[in-house]
Amino acid sequence: MSAQTIPLHLLKAQLELQLHLSRLLQESGQQWLEHAARNGPERIAETGNEIEGVQQTSSWQELATLPAQAFWRHAHLRMGHAQALAQTAMASQITLAQGVQQAVHDWQQQVAATLGNSTQGAADTAVPWSDLLARWTSAVQSVAQPAHAAQQPIAAAAAETARDATAQG
Repeated sequence: MSAQTIPLHLLKAQLELQLHLSRLLQESGQQWLEHAARNGPERIAETGNEIEGVQQTSSWQELATLPAQAFWRHAHLRMGHAQALAQTAMASQITLAQGVQQAVHDWQQQVAATLGNSTQGAADTAVPWSDLLARWTSAVQSVAQPAHAAQQPIAAAAAETARDATAQG
């Protein structure tokens, strides 16, 4: 692997990580949608039955006792629903966390393999960065100094780049 292909391999690893994380989030969202679709009609039916019960009452005494009865029935029913939702949420979050851990682990292995397989090691990637930083530094200095003084750092950077190129070649 050469210095020119290392950035490509690192970008590929980064894109694969993003794709894996996006897939995990979509799967988690899909699980929640399925849970809502599965339990939503049941809740609507329960509410409809309660409304029908209120409409079918024929006396004030029955109507007066409905709120107390409905409260306890709802309390027991909702407690079961809350427990089921909490269990679903825990399972979903555990699955998502494990998936994220695996995705990051795979990404770390890809990056380590990419950097470990370079033919000349770290020096292979350090030269382009040092060249880039030297040019960037000289460009910043030229903006900060008056126009006549800006020629000196640019010339010095060009001479340094030429020296580096001949030393490597």
